[in-house]
Amino acid sequence: MESGFILNGRHVLVTGGSRGIGRAIVLALAHAGAKVTACHANPSTAVDELAKELADLGAEHLLVQTDVAVPAQVDALVQRAVDRFGPLHGIVNNAGVVSHRTIEDLEPDEWNRVLNVNLTGMYLTIRAALDSLVPGASIVNVGSAVASRGMPGRVHYTAAKSGVTGLTRSLCKELGPRGIRVNAVAPGLVETDQMSGVPQAARDRYTGMIGLARIADPGELAGPVMFLLSEAAGYVNGATLNVDGGI
Repeated sequence: MESGFILNGRHVLVTGGSRGIGRAIVLALAHAGAKVTACHANPSTAVDELAKELADLGAEHLLVQTDVAVPAQVDALVQRAVDRFGPLHGIVNNAGVVSHRTIEDLEPDEWNRVLNVNLTGMYLTIRAALDSLVPGASIVNVGSAVASRGMPGRVHYTAAKSGVTGLTRSLCKELGPRGIRVNAVAPGLVETDQMSGVPQAARDRYTGMIGLARIADPGELAGPVMFLLSEAAGYVNGATLNVDGGI
């Protein structure tokens, strides 16, 4: 999980940090010497395994159960993070949910659930953390390649991820004068829980759409995120970095 970037002593908050892309980012941060606060939606063996791996690495870490769509829980998450490790040098907004519903079957409750976690959760996290971000801090929002392409059955998810792009572009202008950078990454297909139930025929079809002809490992998203968190990206602001293998 080493990324080649050194973030010794920096404090980074990662939402949705127990599985998939989030887990890979948390471990990359730990390897880079960062202090990591990560949240997860529910208790699970994945959380327990991550805690053990971080402890084995000797990483300074804090794992907090949080529903990022609930303002009071997000406020409490940020407060606990700052109380434990001090001001924030970075935020990775990774928490997300997805479902497959055509518009006829997309009930308002499901629309709201997906928008609230994938988009409103980012707004709540950034807003709660504003006073705790140091000058030079970096915010990285995890979007999706689907935002620029669309997909049947994912109207709600695509709308949320398109919103991430707009949020990133506007916030980079609001927070840039404070020395805070805001960028996004847009993953393509990644070997996460979301791909576990995809039939082989569909996987083959998806793979045929990708220039690199394979689905990404979650760890391959960690490097681009670490770059955007680091001083190497000191003049990168408002960008959406496509990490999709060439879809």
